[in-house]
This record gives sequence, structure tokens and C-alpha cells, in this order.
Amino acid sequence: MTRSWLDSPAHHAWLTTEALRLLDFARAARLPQGFGNLDDDGRLPRCALAETMNTARMTHSFALAHIQGVPGCRELVEHGVAALQGPLRDQEHGGWYAQPEGHGDTGKAAYLHAFVALAASSAVVAGVSQAQALLDAAVQVIEQRFWCEEEGALRESFSRDWQQAEAYRGANSNMHGVEAFLALADVTGDRLWLHRALRMVERLILAQAASDGLRVTEHFDGHWQALPDYNRDNPADGFRPYGTTPGHAFEWARLVLHLEAALQRAQLPAPEALLTAARGLFDSACRHAWQADGAPGLVYTLDWRDRPLVRERLHWVHAEACATAAALLRRTGEPRYEQWYRCFWDFIATHFIDRVHGSWHHELDPTNQPSARIWGGKPDLYHALQALLLPRLPLAPSLATALAL
Repeated sequence: MTRSWLDSPAHHAWLTTEALRLLDFARAARLPQGFGNLDDDGRLPRCALAETMNTARMTHSFALAHIQGVPGCRELVEHGVAALQGPLRDQEHGGWYAQPEGHGDTGKAAYLHAFVALAASSAVVAGVSQAQALLDAAVQVIEQRFWCEEEGALRESFSRDWQQAEAYRGANSNMHGVEAFLALADVTGDRLWLHRALRMVERLILAQAASDGLRVTEHFDGHWQALPDYNRDNPADGFRPYGTTPGHAFEWARLVLHLEAALQRAQLPAPEALLTAARGLFDSACRHAWQADGAPGLVYTLDWRDRPLVRERLHWVHAEACATAAALLRRTGEPRYEQWYRCFWDFIATHFIDRVHGSWHHELDPTNQPSARIWGGKPDLYHALQALLLPRLPLAPSLATALAL
């Protein structure tokens, strides 16, 4: 095989050019109270509303750009930090809303708070004012409300006043908790975050997934009993779909490799099972989700017999597959991961990249034509941008810290 794309100057140049194109498109998402959801043409709808998830993801993404020296991004990071410190934060009860106050009570979700912590940590690395205060507030809420030492995992969600807890535990929120905790370990210098990240991985991957052929169980009750029928009547849910989600298998595999590298970098014991799990998660997702219905691409979900269920192709699934193939290639040097890395980028370049209106189509139908059954518009910069940055970096430290070195 010729030189790896991970070492190719031309490939690096392509990744850089595409990342700058995505960043330019995303600048239009700015709203007075944060960042909103862009439509297919890159415009904010008339009724656009700032959301905590996208505000945090945009703040994180623009922080990564500022760290790299992309002009004009510092102001966008400052805007995001101010929004997360202001209209999106619950000044009475603490924590963060999903949307500014007065636009519905969605409670307090671990998933969102993990992204606030990630955004704050990246903004701290970027040297943005008020970012440390935001980080301190996010850490306090995570430690006081969401982290459960007894369970070694995050509680899922609470009512606005924290008095009512949801009787549900989710793999998705804990997965992003691992991502945030790896960043917190680097920014704070506190190894406790690595121990906590490992405990989440031990519960959800090294125990639960490993006992079921490395299929990631997504939904549990409040006592961590699996809920295999959860959302059977709503299989295409954007955050809690029924069945298994191959995109999360890829994402978990990558995070497991980052955790292994972070533990080794900190001179802490790293279980040998981490690499085994990462390989198995990736292999299973590729085997069951790629061309599962005969057409190229990765399907969104599988049923419990590993058959394609929701056949739409989502951009974030392919971004994570690409980043994970790169991580396994960097970790092992095995040619098969090079082949998958090239395969996924070729598919993205052919089908997802929108060269007419900008950014990437966020969803394709089973015939690989743009659709909007699950995700309309182009609101998400985070997954695609990270897929363009991660292949050029070591597995540890975490993204913002690595870019700053």
C-alpha cells in the first residue's frame, strides 16, 4: 500500500481546506442569545432560537479554530461563553436550560451539561475571558447533580429545580461524559476525571457491551437494567432511537482509544481490554451497518438481530466512523483501518459534502439522496469538524489541548 493518508501532505491540505469551509458556513448561526440551527442553504430561519446544545458545540468548535489561528473566531467563542453564562443558564436553580428561559421547560439533561463542560474547557485552552468561570460552574453542577459515585456513571436528567430525577439511564449522555471528562482531565490537571471516565467505560463497554457481542445497549432504567424495547414505537428518534446505533459504536471505540492513551500519558494503568473493545466495536459496526441494505453507506440503526432498521445515512455517523478508523490506524498501524478510513472519506466526499450550498448534507435517504426524516437543515458543525482535525493529532491529550501544543 502507498503512504498512509494520515501522513500525506495532500490529505492534510484537503482536511484543512474542508475544515475552513465548514467554519465559514457555520458563522451564520450566531444569534443574540447563542447559536441557532441553520437551514440547508446556511441561513437562520425567521423563528430561529438559540439552543444550549448547538451553542456549546459551536463554542467548542470555534475555540478549536481560534487555537489553530483562524482569524475571527475568538469573538465567536466569547459570544458562546457569554450566552452560556447568561440567557441559557438557570440563574435561580443552577445548571443549563435546553433553550433560553421562557421557551419551554425541558429540565436539566446530563447530555447538555457534558457539552457545556466541553465548550468551557476548550474556551479555557483558547484563552477566552470568562471561560474559567463557566468551567468552574459546569464542573460544580456535574459533581453535585449528575455524577453518581455509587453507579460510576452520570444520572440522566432532572426537573428544572432538581427535585425530580428521570428514572432512566442512557449510554449516549455517558459517552459524551467520557469525552468531556477527558478534556477536563487535561485542562484541570486532575486525574480524578480519568478515573471517572474509565468507570463509565467499564460499565457500558467493558461489562455491558462486551457481554452482548460488543453491541452498545443505549437505554436502561434507573437501576441499570437494560430496556431493549425502549422507543420501539419511535425508532428514528434523533437522540434515543430503538435498537442499536452503529454511529455510537464508532464513537465509543474512538473514545476508548483516547482514554487508553490518556491513562498511559498520565502513567496510570490502562486495561488491555480497552484496545480489544475498540477493535470489536468498530468491526461490529462496519460488518452490520455498512451496505446493510445493499447500497453504500452506514445505516442509522439496527434491530436486535443486527438487521437495518432506520436506513437513513446520517453525516455524524460517517464522521465518527472516519475519525475512529484514523484512531485505530494510528494505534495499530494495520492496513485494514487505512482501507476503511479511505472508504469513509470517499463516501463523504461523494455523497455528503454539499458543494452548491455549503457544509454537509446532514442526512441522506436509503438511496443516498438528501432527506430530512431525522435531521433537517445543517445545524451541526461539531462532528464533521472533529473528523477533519482528529486524524492529524495524537490520541492524547484531548483535542483542544493537543491543538495548543
